[in-house]
Amino acid sequence: MKKRGLFVCVLVVCLLVPLSVFGAGSKEADAGKPVTLNLLMEDVPDTQIIKNMLPEFEAKTGIKVNFEIVQYTDMHTKLITQFLAPTSTYDVIEVDNYWAGEFPAAGWLEPLDEYVKKDNFDMSVYVPAMMEMVGYYMDKLYMIPMYNYTMALMYRNDVFTDKALHDKYRKQFGKDFAPPVSLDEYVEQCIFVQENTNMYGSAMQGGKGDPIAMEWSNYFFALGGRIYDDNWKATINGPIALKAIELYKKNIAQGAPAGATSYTLEDSLRMMSAGEAFSFISYNWMLAQFQDEKVSKLKDKVQLVPVPGESGLAGGWGWAIAANTPKKDAAWEFIKWVESPAVVKARALAGGAPTRYDVLRDAEVLAKYPYYSEVEKILEKARPVPEFEYSSQMVEMLGRELSLIVSSGKDPQVALAQLEKDFNELAKKANLQK
Repeated sequence: MKKRGLFVCVLVVCLLVPLSVFGAGSKEADAGKPVTLNLLMEDVPDTQIIKNMLPEFEAKTGIKVNFEIVQYTDMHTKLITQFLAPTSTYDVIEVDNYWAGEFPAAGWLEPLDEYVKKDNFDMSVYVPAMMEMVGYYMDKLYMIPMYNYTMALMYRNDVFTDKALHDKYRKQFGKDFAPPVSLDEYVEQCIFVQENTNMYGSAMQGGKGDPIAMEWSNYFFALGGRIYDDNWKATINGPIALKAIELYKKNIAQGAPAGATSYTLEDSLRMMSAGEAFSFISYNWMLAQFQDEKVSKLKDKVQLVPVPGESGLAGGWGWAIAANTPKKDAAWEFIKWVESPAVVKARALAGGAPTRYDVLRDAEVLAKYPYYSEVEKILEKARPVPEFEYSSQMVEMLGRELSLIVSSGKDPQVALAQLEKDFNELAKKANLQK
């Protein structure tokens, strides 16, 4: 989860691999010495799940695996430092979709097409939207999707079954109190719940930068918004963005806690888990967190659905190989193992966030996590932020202006005009505009 400091760590994987296994892809292997592969990873639940499975990998291959922990906010800088070095310390790379355009465009990732072809690695099982986001760049395969954090709407289903609330809502709005079918209706319901119960309507994350940028993007995409058109001309400055800002401002002012303009993901998750809010637009894998009675009061009380409207915000990570590592064959062996059907299924059963149809539709997985059928729909329709060399800068700019709007009263039209100018400059800098 980007800039989402909720779960953050680094996986440093040391693979002790004989030359006969991986060939002459490493100077260390050529010298007959053990090979050490380093993987930089965020500490989401799936990382911990993989960690628990590593003894199986070690027993199968003789490869030893170690871990190092860092914060997400340090990952980008640490990776680029190694990409710019003659040889990278990090061999297998976990690529956030914010970087899925930047890294291959700079020549920092090794194309994987030949590896996939050589081993007949089945790519057809991956959700196409995930392949587009953290798989291909400019028609070349650079990443294998490994984890999704696409955003969704989670709401308290017990609130909708409250008869007194239902009757009051029907009297006020002339319709049933039921899961929202539009963004306008969702905001309407958040405000209604806050005014008529002891709960907040929405556990929003309006903090400066990435939190507000990600949350607001769901509003924008739900209304049919696009940040760039097909020719990479910025389309952020228009009526759809203004409507998304209007609804977001309304909800954060009337349907969320007074301090929500500074809330991060951690703040919002804590509030929702404590049963203090009716709804939460966030990462779909968090539904499993609400089922854990050790940290949540909401077991069996939360329903997950797509963000009402055209689409929500897609997010995910992909496995890649550093272009400047001499250990490419060994790196590919790890990726093949961790993305093998049995391992991905085991990760999913333990609470991971799969990107493959065969796992999302697996009977055993669905028996344990029935909501994965909804996750599949969410993955297929969600939209990522535009992926190019300057995606991270683009998101920083968006978060800056949105924060000024909701916290400092900046005129939305002035802010959107600034974003249009800034986004066009980024596209020109990346040689994407003609």
